[in-house]
Amino acid sequence: MHARFGGVVPEVASRRHLELVVPVLREALAEADTELESLDAVAVTQGPGLVGALLVGLSAAKAVAWANRLPLVPVDHLHGHVASLYLQHEPVEPPFLCLLASGGHTLLIDVAEPGAFRVLGTTLDDAAGEAFDKGARLLGLGYPGGAAIDRLAREGDPAAYDFPVARVSGLDFSFSGVKTALLYAVRDLSDDELERRRADLAASYERAIVSALVARTNEAAEQTGAPRTAVVGGVAANSELRAALPDALFAPLPLCTDNAAMIASAARYTEAVPFPGYLELDAYASG
Repeated sequence: MHARFGGVVPEVASRRHLELVVPVLREALAEADTELESLDAVAVTQGPGLVGALLVGLSAAKAVAWANRLPLVPVDHLHGHVASLYLQHEPVEPPFLCLLASGGHTLLIDVAEPGAFRVLGTTLDDAAGEAFDKGARLLGLGYPGGAAIDRLAREGDPAAYDFPVARVSGLDFSFSGVKTALLYAVRDLSDDELERRRADLAASYERAIVSALVARTNEAAEQTGAPRTAVVGGVAANSELRAALPDALFAPLPLCTDNAAMIASAARYTEAVPFPGYLELDAYASG
């Protein structure tokens, strides 16, 4: 649905959420072989994210919880990504350092215990996943951009272009410079040259983004003395990143992008709001 726009359009996303929320709820109940009357609570993403889409889910969750006199568990989206690590056959046990890299966020997190974490560093501009999506558009690739670049990069030379890896203070990230460098590189090529160099550009661009993620993650691990490192979020599916952090624990591929299972996992460590005290809860765009 979003491919023709080259990214997620908030208005389109929220309208589609509205169309699908009830059918998806019914399908989930059928697949779980259960009924609303059998539930103990309702968990829902409160934020951060696109407010229009969040409001659809939050309103539906309130309605289900209210109608069945159930408590509501408002889950932080970022806590959800971290909690995806607890759904593996061998769950990751805190404490650990977590790199969360997605389309909307890039964070280094010190996870002391389930449900509680301290942010050590964040992006000063674009998120890593957003940089991949914007780079894919510049290269004329499809959406989602991260997957498209990952596939094409395997055919290219990551040393063909020397794209900058930003060095900013502390443990923060910046991806605006590498994005601008790719823009200028593409502008300098004719259509025929771009076609010939597209794979090299993709590989070099991917290498620059991954290098920044890996450098900061290793730096944070050294500073904190974390016994283990984990990686979550949509960018955790990137094959170059997985190869560059061979000792890190990665979220399972099906759980890297946004999903309901990770929100349910995080709900176990989030305080529930008893019936009927959640009707005034609102969604939030940023954390």
